[in-house]
Amino acid sequence: MANLRNIYDSRRIWKVVFLAISLVLVALFLYISNNLVKDLAEQERERMEIWADATQELATMGNSSEDENGNTLGSATDVEFLFGIIEANHNIPVLLVDDKDNILDHRNFQLPDPEGTLEDSPANRDYLNKKLRHLKNSENKIEIKIDKETIQYLYYEDSTLLRRLSYFPYIQLAVLILFFAIAYFALMSIKRAEQNKVWVGLSKETAHQLGTPISSLMAWTQLLESMGVDKSIVTDMDKDVKRLSTIADRFSKIGSMPDKELTSINEAVVSSLEYMRARIPKRVNLYIHTNDQTNNGVMLSQTLFAWVMENLTKNAVDAMDGEGRLDITVEDSPNNVVILVKDTGKGIARKNFKNVFNPGFTTKKRGWGLGLTLVKRIIEEYHNGQIYIKESEVGKGTTFGIELPKVKPRS
Repeated sequence: MANLRNIYDSRRIWKVVFLAISLVLVALFLYISNNLVKDLAEQERERMEIWADATQELATMGNSSEDENGNTLGSATDVEFLFGIIEANHNIPVLLVDDKDNILDHRNFQLPDPEGTLEDSPANRDYLNKKLRHLKNSENKIEIKIDKETIQYLYYEDSTLLRRLSYFPYIQLAVLILFFAIAYFALMSIKRAEQNKVWVGLSKETAHQLGTPISSLMAWTQLLESMGVDKSIVTDMDKDVKRLSTIADRFSKIGSMPDKELTSINEAVVSSLEYMRARIPKRVNLYIHTNDQTNNGVMLSQTLFAWVMENLTKNAVDAMDGEGRLDITVEDSPNNVVILVKDTGKGIARKNFKNVFNPGFTTKKRGWGLGLTLVKRIIEEYHNGQIYIKESEVGKGTTFGIELPKVKPRS
């Protein structure tokens, strides 16, 4: 038992390590991406500052004086160079306004009326004024001093490339999470498949090893009966031998889809508990509640279903420390039959409702923690049903619920 717990503890450690590595890688990629976005934003800011300087130079050229040789400052080459700087901006949306928020120039906006100008298109004016109100609340603003009395402001939006790149870290994060999730579940699936092979092999080998001594014991009971040994003794021995044969049959069915037969659910429940009724402590009162209205037909492997009921009964008796009340009730629902196993035991904390079905989980001092795992597999994988904790309260008891699809009669 300790070794099994160590195995699952080590699995939890590897899960934590895997998650930690994943988080470190995600943080690293996000750091790199965010720095890339920040660098590009700074570059665009520098381009806009150069654009603002060019605009300022063009605005002040008309007021420039002559130099000592009588030449006007600002040659045609200078003007062409400055216009080249302004015209070179093809991807950053720009608004140039005066100190009264009158729009003087605009570039690279997707206007609602591309053919119209700012003066003759109300739609364009409204669109750009909304952009201006939005940009005034941002940091993308550059002041341009034309002269002592005239100030203009340049507002700009992030380029399409920068906006797309700003989304990239989140896309990258989503892709990384998806990748690690797929890798994690693939790894867990491979491990589960390997574990299943081990358990199936162990179960079938156990059944095989039990076969020889069981056959020998059957022969011995026949011999003892022929020798005139007390018949009651031989009968009790024969019951135990048949019990061993049933256990071997159960183990042999693990790992392969068992044969199922149409069975009355009431009869299946009652017959499954016949063996346990005589072996539970007398201080445990066992009650089975059935009626004709809930006696639906279900497709069952009676051998495996009996294993389920015995496991649940044994767990309930252990939870009650051999004293209390155990009620097993068969109910009906539109598509399923419902079997409720209710005890007056220690109860289960809500945080452990799902853990109780995990391999290795147990609250007992002795035990492998595999009983409910096998029960869950038999009900859900072999019978297309469902098992769950319907309700539980620490110190008062637990109710397990089993749902099995019923076979509807042909009309």
